[in-house]
Amino acid sequence: MSQAALAARRVVRRAAELWPGVLICLLAALSAQFLSSHYGAPAMLVALLLGLALQSAVRGADRVTAGLGFAARDLLRLGVGLLGARISLEVFLSLGAEAIWLVVASILGLLAFSLVFSRLLGRGWRLAVLTGGAVSICGASAAVAIAAVLPRSEHSDRDLSFTVFSVTLLSTVAMVAYPILGAALGLPDSAMALFLGATIHDVAQVVGAGFSVSEPVGETATTVKLIRVAMLAPFVMLLSLALPLFGAAPREGGARPPILPWFVVLFAAMAAAASFGVIPEPVQAMLWQGSRWLLLTAIVGVGLRTDLGGLLSMPPTALVLIVVQTVLLAAFALAWLAG
Repeated sequence: MSQAALAARRVVRRAAELWPGVLICLLAALSAQFLSSHYGAPAMLVALLLGLALQSAVRGADRVTAGLGFAARDLLRLGVGLLGARISLEVFLSLGAEAIWLVVASILGLLAFSLVFSRLLGRGWRLAVLTGGAVSICGASAAVAIAAVLPRSEHSDRDLSFTVFSVTLLSTVAMVAYPILGAALGLPDSAMALFLGATIHDVAQVVGAGFSVSEPVGETATTVKLIRVAMLAPFVMLLSLALPLFGAAPREGGARPPILPWFVVLFAAMAAAASFGVIPEPVQAMLWQGSRWLLLTAIVGVGLRTDLGGLLSMPPTALVLIVVQTVLLAAFALAWLAG
């Protein structure tokens, strides 16, 4: 039998192993999007809740195990990589240095604070990096990207589910509260846009908050948010380089993660192609939607693989950590704008 025939047989065998679990995740992702569209709930949060709710239906079903792992791991990374298609050099040039410095300073400052504060709370450094990156960069998308390069532990899936749930819920609260806070403080439209874009965790909630104020505020806030999204690739890349230097434990199977994860390379390649006009706008829109669907499907897989009992027993200090991070990010942005 030829090499091509053997390769084709392996692909078919692998697809047969994966499709039941992937199909469950995809159907749940479609349901999450339907519920989100009709009831206004964040799609990522609905997808996670559906995954958690469906656990009892798939528990012990060996046929779906491989597909759930593939969705929660490989589809998740592919979705993060395709996010880069939304980023271009125009995003940076359109706002100037102030917005970029605000974003960079908030990420570095919040990460440093998170590492110190989590230690005071008795929480591990993995949770500090995971929640700090999710809060300061781009919410659930950042959480899943960071989780993909952090060394595995017995609590990895639980911590990721907790972070996605918490950061999405807090982002929804911020979408309602921050425009009211900004108006009460008398922020002009330019400052309001920077505040909303630099502090709300997820893109969808930034859009909702910004356009609830005015169309110009919505457009500028979304652009600021995309600058934060653009920071995801360098953050994950630097994290991947730093982990071996600090003696981080190897991942499952004893192997260390690659120095430069493939999905970070894909993210950077997509962003470069978008910046140089290689990707037409209709294709960019398709890649963005594809990324969104992949992440929704992956989050369902994460929910299905999460120990619900362990999630419910998450220490209150973990919630304190992510709430304080959120409040501190908003306070830092307001202090920056006031200065």
